[in-house]
Amino acid sequence: QVQLVESGGGLVQAGGSLRLSCAVSGSIFRINALGWYRQAPGKEREFVARITRDDTTIHADSLKGRFTISRDNTRNTVYLQMNSLKPEDTAAYYCNAVAWGTRQEDGLLDYWGQGTQVTVSS
Repeated sequence: QVQLVESGGGLVQAGGSLRLSCAVSGSIFRINALGWYRQAPGKEREFVARITRDDTTIHADSLKGRFTISRDNTRNTVYLQMNSLKPEDTAAYYCNAVAWGTRQEDGLLDYWGQGTQVTVSS
């Protein structure tokens, strides 16, 4: 099992910055990739960024240059640095892990944190 706990959200003015953290625990060795998604009320969950086991990163095209995903040297914490925040960035941000199940037939499984709220005021 993999457990994910997000933190670092809050209220910030447009143009400001926040750094979100995701504490990862459990069967870390089974994790294939970690990522961030966000969801505004009434909208679909949206991909933000992902980082793989070899530290390859992918960011949503619309967020490149403002958002950056990274991982702690301990590999038990994943970060999302958010700069030049806009009101449109207001959403609940979720940490995601894709990990191999215990049994081969389970394949890859998705794990989600509870989310942390980011609100950007104009």
